[in-house]
Amino acid sequence: MYDVDPPESGPSLERIESVFAVYDVETDGDELRYYGDPLLDPEAAMRELWPAFREAGYEAQLRLRHGEYVVVAEPISIGVEGVPWTNVILFLATVGSTLFAGSQWYYIDPFANPTGMLRAWPFTVAILTVLGVHEMGHYVLSRYHRVEASLPYFLPVPTLIGTMGAVIKMKGRMPDRKALFDIGVAGPLAGLAATVVVTVIGLHLPPVHAPPELVDSTNTIEISLGYPPLLELLAAAFDQPLYRDDPTTVVHPVVIGGWVGMFVTFLNLLPVGQLDGGHVLRAMAGEFQETIAALVPGALFALAAYLYYVSGYSGNSVFIWVFWGLFATLIAAVGPAQPVDDSRLGVGRFVVGVVTFALGVLCFMPVPIAVVS
Repeated sequence: MYDVDPPESGPSLERIESVFAVYDVETDGDELRYYGDPLLDPEAAMRELWPAFREAGYEAQLRLRHGEYVVVAEPISIGVEGVPWTNVILFLATVGSTLFAGSQWYYIDPFANPTGMLRAWPFTVAILTVLGVHEMGHYVLSRYHRVEASLPYFLPVPTLIGTMGAVIKMKGRMPDRKALFDIGVAGPLAGLAATVVVTVIGLHLPPVHAPPELVDSTNTIEISLGYPPLLELLAAAFDQPLYRDDPTTVVHPVVIGGWVGMFVTFLNLLPVGQLDGGHVLRAMAGEFQETIAALVPGALFALAAYLYYVSGYSGNSVFIWVFWGLFATLIAAVGPAQPVDDSRLGVGRFVVGVVTFALGVLCFMPVPIAVVS
């Protein structure tokens, strides 16, 4: 043990030196650095040290710098400081991109009639609602468990729906499996609740009819969406048609917003890496989650092969599962979050996890999008 002057803030040296012999302490602004020698395996030492720093209001990491072990501690910042301009700008850009994409679901040419895009506002509201509520579910539970997280970043991309979704950034380690589970499951459940509301509203809105000149044109490209079981069940429960057999009539675009919510829910519940499903399954199954995650890319590639070689699909119908197979391979290799306290979940949360994955299955569709010339 060394004679070291403790910093003015942070945990007392007595809380630290049973597992980490400190020989120097320095501060750099709000950051604290404790140089020393771990008296346990470094990972085990960090599990012991982490609660002491967290109680003092710091997020700590054990690093190896130039051959020296150093615990780097930064103050936990849970709230939002100032105006999050990046979030605001991306949100406004996504409003524009979803209005542009949504106008096409209303059969409005955004180039010939730019102001006509504003008529697609119900589609934009539907999309931003299901995505925003999903991410705010994560954010609220992150705040509850005192895990630092950003507000949602919406991602404007020129796709059929005008966006690639939304994400939040989290900093630091998960305190325990309960926090990992709660934060992971909150997004899909909150987003799915919003999705059901949006879908039911959309099912009661009038359908959209294609202009006759567009239907008769030989250059028309038909986009067909697959309907997941949950959408079928909601349509049947409220006795609303889905207009499958009439190429000139489609459901109101707000229903397509609900469709997006269901598809996003299914993809996020894939039990791999840092996806919501990866968090939830890691909390439920512990390290066995990685074994299950290793099977997911193969299942997605097999689905793509089945659609191509057996069912005769091609293009986007197949590519989407090839893409997600590659993406799942990448994030599965990175691995899941590792909670500091790896104690098992209680029965209640385990049951909620099973129900959540079952709801995810109801959002699955083997052919999400088919494009026909």
